[in-house]
Amino acid sequence: MLDRRQFLLTTTSAAAAAAIPAQLFGQPAASGSPQLATLFDSLFNEQLRQNPESATLLGLDKAANADLRAKLSGADDAARSAARALTQSQLARLQAFPRAGLSDTDRLNLDVVTYTRRSTADVQKFNFGGNAFGPSPYVVSQLTGAYQSVPDFLDTKHPLETKEDADAYLARMTAFAKRLEDETARMKHDAGLGVIPPDFILDLTSAQMKALQVPAAETVVVKSIARRAAAKGLGEGYARDAARIQEEAIRPSLDRQLAEVQALRARATHDAGIWRFKDGPEFYAVALHNTTTTRLSPAEVHKFGLDQARMISARLDALLKAQGMTNGSVGERMAALYKDPAQLYPNTDAGKAQAIAYCNERLAAIRTQLPRAFNRMPQYQFEVRRVPPQTEAGAASAFSQAPSLDGKRPGLVYFNLRDSAEWPKFCLATTVYHEGLPGHQFEGGLALSNRNLPLIRKTGGFSGYGEGWALYAEQLADELGMYDDDPLGRLGYLKFQLFRANRCVVDTGIHTLKWSREQAIRHFVEQEGEAPGFAAREVERYCVSVGQACSYKLGHSVFTALRDKAKAKLGGKFDLKAFHDAVLGTGRVPLDILQQVGDRWLAAQIA
Repeated sequence: MLDRRQFLLTTTSAAAAAAIPAQLFGQPAASGSPQLATLFDSLFNEQLRQNPESATLLGLDKAANADLRAKLSGADDAARSAARALTQSQLARLQAFPRAGLSDTDRLNLDVVTYTRRSTADVQKFNFGGNAFGPSPYVVSQLTGAYQSVPDFLDTKHPLETKEDADAYLARMTAFAKRLEDETARMKHDAGLGVIPPDFILDLTSAQMKALQVPAAETVVVKSIARRAAAKGLGEGYARDAARIQEEAIRPSLDRQLAEVQALRARATHDAGIWRFKDGPEFYAVALHNTTTTRLSPAEVHKFGLDQARMISARLDALLKAQGMTNGSVGERMAALYKDPAQLYPNTDAGKAQAIAYCNERLAAIRTQLPRAFNRMPQYQFEVRRVPPQTEAGAASAFSQAPSLDGKRPGLVYFNLRDSAEWPKFCLATTVYHEGLPGHQFEGGLALSNRNLPLIRKTGGFSGYGEGWALYAEQLADELGMYDDDPLGRLGYLKFQLFRANRCVVDTGIHTLKWSREQAIRHFVEQEGEAPGFAAREVERYCVSVGQACSYKLGHSVFTALRDKAKAKLGGKFDLKAFHDAVLGTGRVPLDILQQVGDRWLAAQIA
C-alpha cells in the first residue's frame, strides 16, 4: 500500500533503465560521481521490478517497464525471500562503494540510501507481518492487505486510456486473486508463530470484507473498468470479463480469506499491544526506530510525549479562556467545541461535499502566502478528496498520496468523513496544511522536482522527517497568519499538536505498558476532547501500524529546535527562506542526518 507518507520503493533489472526518462534520474554535479549515480539507478530499477504498483504510481510503467502495468507485487514465500535477498545484495554493494573522493552531496546520498537498506534489513529479520504506514505485525487487518488496497489502486491509480490498459487491468484482477490466496497463507503462517491480531482488529477486518460481498457488477473493480472502458469506447466486453474474474477468482479468494479471519477471531484475545508476542518487544523497538529514525527508547518517547502534552495543554488553556471558555478541563472544553452546531457539517453526502470544498478553498488560500516563506514552490497540482465510502471504516482519519512524477495525476489529500462530527470545521484547516501545503504535498513535491536528487532519493521517505515537517508546516501556517481572523482554527491547530504529543504517549502505552484499547481511547477523549469514534479509529491504527504515530512530534521537535538555534545565533541575520532551503534542499533524510545538515548550514552562516 502506497501511503500518505512515503513511496514504497520497488525494483527492476538494469535493462529497464531505458524505460525511464533520463532527466528523471539524479544527474551528478560536475564534481559528482558517475559511478555512484549508476549504482543508485541500478538499485532503483531493481526495486521497481519487485513492486509494479510503484511503477504505475510513479508513471514509470512504460517502454521496457510496460509489462509492470499488468502485474501486482508478490506476497508468497518466494517473493518475500526475493525481497530479503535483494535488500542484502543492495546493502553489500552500498557498503562496498569507495567513499574516498566523494563530494559532500554524494556522501550524504550514499549515507541516506545505505540507511534505508539497513533499516529494511532490520525489519525483514522478522518472518511475519506486512506494511501499513510502516512495519506492521499483521499481513491482513483493517489497514493492511490486498483486499482493501488493490481495489482502490485499480480504481484510482491504474490508468485506463487504451485497450492495452484495459487488458492490463484484467490481468491485475487475476493477480489480485492470487495475492489474496498468498496473504491468506501468510496469515496462517503467522498465526502458527502466535501472531494474531486483537479481536477488535479482526472484527473491523471482517466487517470490511463482508462489505465487499456484493454482486460482481456492484464491486469497485468491476464498476471502475465498466465505466472507464465505456467512456473510452472500448466496448462492453471488458465489463463482462471483469465480472467473470470477480465471480470465478476474486470472490472465492475473498471468501476463503474472510473464513480465515473468522477462524482467527476464535483464537484472538482483546490485548491491544504486541508485547504479548514472543518477538513483540524486539519488533516494536525495530519499528520505532524504522519510523522515527531516532534511537530513543519507548520509555524516553513516552516521557517526551507527556512533557510536550503538558506544554501544549497550557497554551490551549490560555486560548480557551480568551474565548470565554473557562469551565472544566482542557479536554472537556475542547469536547464542547466539537458539539458546537456552528462548527458541524451535516452528516450527509451534501454536507461532506461542503467540507471538502472548504478544504480546497483553504488549500488555495495558503498557496498565495507561501512565497513569503519559501524560495522554491512545487509545480504540481494538489486537491482534497473524500475517502471512498467503502473503505471509511478502517481508513486513517486523513492522509495524502503524492502526485505522479510527470504531474498527470495530482497530489491528493484525503479526509475520512464517515462521521462529519469527527471533523468540525475548526479542525479541518490545520489538517489541510499538514497533508497538503506547506506540508506533505509541498515537501514531497519539492523532492520530486529536485534535480539535485537521484531518483532513488526523490521517491524514498522517512516518517520522522516527513511527519515532522508536516507538523512544522501546521505551525508555519499559524505564523503566516492563516488564523488571524479564525481564533477557533488556531485552537484546532494546537489541539492537533496536542494530539501528536499524546500519540507518543498512547503508542508506547499500548505496546510497552500494556494499555488496553479502551484505556488508550479514554486518554485521547479526556486529554483533548477527542471525538470517541475518531479516537477509536486512531488507536486501532496504532495497534496495526506500530511505532509510526510517534514520528510526528519527534520529527517536529528536530525542525523547531534547529530553527530556534539558528535564530538565537544569527539574530537579525536569520533568513527563514534560507533555513527552509537548507532543511528541504537535501530531500528526506533520517532525523540524525537532518540534525547534521542543520548544524552545517548554521556553521556556514556564522563563518
